[in-house]
Amino acid sequence: MYRLYDYLPSGNGYKCRLVLKDLQLPYELIEMDITRGATRTPEFLARNPNGRIPLLEVPGKGYLAESHAIIQFLARDSHLVPREPFQQALMWQWLGFEQYNLEPNLGTARFWLHSQHKSPESLGEALKDKQAKGRDALAVLEAGLAGRAFLVGERYSLADIALYAYTHVAGEAGVPLEPYPAIRGWIGRIEAGPRWAPITSR
Repeated sequence: MYRLYDYLPSGNGYKCRLVLKDLQLPYELIEMDITRGATRTPEFLARNPNGRIPLLEVPGKGYLAESHAIIQFLARDSHLVPREPFQQALMWQWLGFEQYNLEPNLGTARFWLHSQHKSPESLGEALKDKQAKGRDALAVLEAGLAGRAFLVGERYSLADIALYAYTHVAGEAGVPLEPYPAIRGWIGRIEAGPRWAPITSR
């Protein structure tokens, strides 16, 4: 059985849990409170020297870090990864966009406000910059979803899981989703799926 070291509010960890649930793969969740330094202990650093979650323990293999590496490993040869080469490349294009444009901005702003409980006033221009760049990323996602049910090939894939994780909680980063109808419709389709579960679910 897989063992997932995770912090439930984490969008990156949520990606892994969504894939595990979608594929009905049994796993044990080890909750790590990153706000209290749980991933900075010698014991955890021996598993992942980068001191971050999510971290997947693969029986007989070892430990796998980085959310996109984990979800690709779990979903290999499944319906979540397009088989056609160009569509698979489009999936990776969206995965790259998420890590470079969306997660560093919406994810960081949300962590400051939601997990660290910092005030917008104390964060000042740093928060405003993250929120502005987050809105830019949402505009790209909105355009990518225009007239489409899902991001790649009209089928739910790792691209949707990766982008959904932090997008659906953008409000917790101080960025409302009301201006993005295509995104809101896409979120509704994902959440209507038979194996969807909320971000705080184990």
